[in-house]
Amino acid sequence: MKLLITGIAGFIGSSIALEAVRNNEISSIMGIDDFSTGNTQNIDKIKTRIKFHKTSILELEKLRERFKDIDYVLHQAAIPSVPRSIKDPIGTSRVNVIGTLNVLIAARDAGVKRVILASSSSVYGDTPNLPKHENMQPCPLSPYAVSKLTNEIHARQFYELYGLETICLRYFNVFGPNQDPKSEYAAVIPKFINRILNNEKPTICGDGTQSRDFTYAKDAVNANLLAIKAPKTACGKAFNIAGGKQITINDLAKTLNKLMDKKIEPVYDKPRAGDIKHSYANISLAKEFLDYMPKYGFEEGLKETIDYFKKG
Repeated sequence: MKLLITGIAGFIGSSIALEAVRNNEISSIMGIDDFSTGNTQNIDKIKTRIKFHKTSILELEKLRERFKDIDYVLHQAAIPSVPRSIKDPIGTSRVNVIGTLNVLIAARDAGVKRVILASSSSVYGDTPNLPKHENMQPCPLSPYAVSKLTNEIHARQFYELYGLETICLRYFNVFGPNQDPKSEYAAVIPKFINRILNNEKPTICGDGTQSRDFTYAKDAVNANLLAIKAPKTACGKAFNIAGGKQITINDLAKTLNKLMDKKIEPVYDKPRAGDIKHSYANISLAKEFLDYMPKYGFEEGLKETIDYFKKG
């Protein structure tokens, strides 16, 4: 089995690669990244075990060349931030939508067997009904969310029109090692861990009662590997990938303090534009079609992530 991972130097892409090099069923791994959001340090440990090309998903002809003889493409490359998309909707849409179309076209033309695409729980928007399931009407609140929903539609069309097998994974707030805590657009867990480790108060946007369904990175990785093997009945569909537990941001701060033996109270700021209030996933379809179930508890994932950040 020959894999190609787009965005391999990013958080989830590198997490997939670290697991894939240990999988005996995978004979070769190629990765592409343009380092616009990825970090070369994320793949330093495995650079002798993968074939890497500095390539942007906006470069269609280069993608066509890279995809030759590839069996499966795990498409993780994206501009991944809701706030960043609000600040730069054109830049986000160019990479996320046109880039993904390029990936699908190159995969179709190269005869790739299947493309697994990273989508997002943000496509649901702030729909009040919980848990969120795949049959709900999407209501994206940001250009980022719109780009991910657009990608899902394109993926389904490529399966229906051209026979290219596609599966979309709607990630719910993935966290874990390799996640950048210092970016202006850093996710909440690495940002909180970094601040508490440095005895600094984490900042909660809003009153902290907003909730998320956090997914440990190893579970997201497993979902990708399961999607490769999923029956054809899973193709053309999108699936929720989540931890299956609703956690408020206030509880997240308390849990991190407990696990790190700290007592650092958060400070509160105004809510961020484009953020949803509550997120919690129904993962029954992913279980039915992909055989996906989270293997890691929330605190277990947090402990491993904290240990990673403590090591620097």
